[in-house]
Amino acid sequence: MVFKPAAPMRSRRQLALKRYARNMTPFPLLTNLPSQLRQPAVRDLAWALLSPPLLAQTPWPQRHPLQASRWSQQPDALADWLLSLDADSHDLQQWLSQRSIRRLGLYYERLWQFALHAAPGVEVLAANLPIRQHGHTLGELDMLLRDEEGVHHLELAIKLYLGQPSCNGTDLAHWLGPGSHDRLDLKLTHLGQHQLPLSTRAEAQQRLSELNIQRPQAALWLGGYLFYPWQQPSYAAPAEGNPEHLRGRWLHRADWSDFAMHTPGQWQPLDRHAWLAPACIEEACLWSREHFNQWLAALPSDANAQLLVCLIEGPQNDWLEAERVFLVNDHWPAQPGD
Repeated sequence: MVFKPAAPMRSRRQLALKRYARNMTPFPLLTNLPSQLRQPAVRDLAWALLSPPLLAQTPWPQRHPLQASRWSQQPDALADWLLSLDADSHDLQQWLSQRSIRRLGLYYERLWQFALHAAPGVEVLAANLPIRQHGHTLGELDMLLRDEEGVHHLELAIKLYLGQPSCNGTDLAHWLGPGSHDRLDLKLTHLGQHQLPLSTRAEAQQRLSELNIQRPQAALWLGGYLFYPWQQPSYAAPAEGNPEHLRGRWLHRADWSDFAMHTPGQWQPLDRHAWLAPACIEEACLWSREHFNQWLAALPSDANAQLLVCLIEGPQNDWLEAERVFLVNDHWPAQPGD
């Protein structure tokens, strides 16, 4: 037997945090599955189910929606389900087409709803349930479900946040949405003070009683990416962050030439609806360097944040995402009219 000395205290703590973060999702062995899938919507579905949460510490309980499903005890069964959908995505496409989905958050919710309806051991009781008072809508409950651990009210959110320049990143307030009007600490405050307590209000209790739903346990699930300032390599993650969170970088438009010189590659922008799973681009849809340069030259100086991906050649005549960055206008985080 080979003796291994004990890790230093700090190393042991980091290992413990990483182990804890991996255990926040019941499918740590399936994290590479999305890259094996070909259908974009199925890749996004797999990403939603398998990607880690942004934070390890939240003011309310954070619960993976499939935590008590039979899939959590049989991950291979989930993998088989996703692979079968990849072979024939008709049911998923039909589900998504039933509602107009313009916002990324709504798309994320619809993906989760599809999976939870199919998950063995999970009963979906309601989704996007409006709670009203005297005809005024107080809010919606994202998901109500029952499993072997009880009845649950879950709030689902997908967020992409950029670390503010001239900050160090450790505070939740240092992280802004691409449009700079959303902030990570404010999002958690809204979840904790409005959305999650909503199911305990008298108006909600009356509505839930009508559906024979008793005292659901409220929890959240917050997925997404954090983007770090390119020119601040020592920028830290939030103190509450999940050590395994997904990440990228961001830079101002004026810094692109310098950035591209230090980070050469096959760069291409992604449409907003493709911001979830890591990109997989068919060779026929790959942009030439000239096409990208023309697009960049035509981009207005005050354009909204653009998500770019660096692509590397994959094994099946496709190109796979190696890195993602947000390109923001030179005034960011200030916006025109601010």
